[in-house]
Amino acid sequence: MVTAVLAVISLFIGAADASLHTLFSLDPDQRAAQILLISRIPRTLAILLAGSSLAIAGLVMQMIVRNRFVEPSTTGTTESAMLGFLVVTLLAPGWPVMAKMGVAAVFALFGTFLFLRLLKFVPLRDVVLVPLVGIMLAGVIGAVTSFLAYRFNMLPSLLAWGMGDFSAVLRGRYELLWFGLIGTAIACIAADRFTVAGMGKDFTTNLGINYRQVMLLGLVIVSVVAAVCLVSVGSIPFLGLVVPNIVSLILGDNMRRAVPWVAIGGAAFVLACDIFGRVVRYPYEIPISVVVGVIGSGVFIFLLLRRRPGAT
Repeated sequence: MVTAVLAVISLFIGAADASLHTLFSLDPDQRAAQILLISRIPRTLAILLAGSSLAIAGLVMQMIVRNRFVEPSTTGTTESAMLGFLVVTLLAPGWPVMAKMGVAAVFALFGTFLFLRLLKFVPLRDVVLVPLVGIMLAGVIGAVTSFLAYRFNMLPSLLAWGMGDFSAVLRGRYELLWFGLIGTAIACIAADRFTVAGMGKDFTTNLGINYRQVMLLGLVIVSVVAAVCLVSVGSIPFLGLVVPNIVSLILGDNMRRAVPWVAIGGAAFVLACDIFGRVVRYPYEIPISVVVGVIGSGVFIFLLLRRRPGAT
């Protein structure tokens, strides 16, 4: 209900006048209707799709790694997708967006595999070390990406990709995000398997479930979602960390029950942040990555501080 109300509010907020009064006025140009169809409705759909899919990607990542403090932006997944998108843009600028998204997803998959591989060689005595390793890996990958962008005069483009923003979303420029909805649906179907995989390899194998296949499926979902959102609207940090943790505090660790609420909560959270960013300096906008980053980092710190010594 809250998500639906926020979605309706989102349709009528913006610099251009598209209120109900102008929508039903006798304007021969039907400018308000065109604004809704070309800009506001696609933008709201993009927010809903990106918010829900990134929140689900964070939940899947947390179940795979068995750590509540990881999500695509704290494991190097998003930075790897950005590196892949930069590489394919430099080597094959004429490729369609779908092909570039595929390359970005492959890079994101390899970046996530590298993160999981690094965890095997790190003596982990505290769960906080896991996202720390991911953040350091993301820093290294981000540095390589920045160097390549600087070398080939692509820094402005790199900055645009890294800054999540829905202001440029128009009809015909957000449809790739529907792949995120597909990933959400697959995660819902395989929720029980992800829940079992979160118990560990031995436990999963004893129940007759192929642990490697479940892990691969989860990593593919996370990689595709990260790449799709990066190509379509840019990077939105901490979203996959905040929403799943809040839902987990309320519903527990059963992924079957959590998936729909995480998807709805992610959509509502991004809608609320986007509306805030559009009204606080009206008629100008604050990028969604800034608003979500500030709130998400605050929640991240709160979650770290609320942990009891020795908790896992």
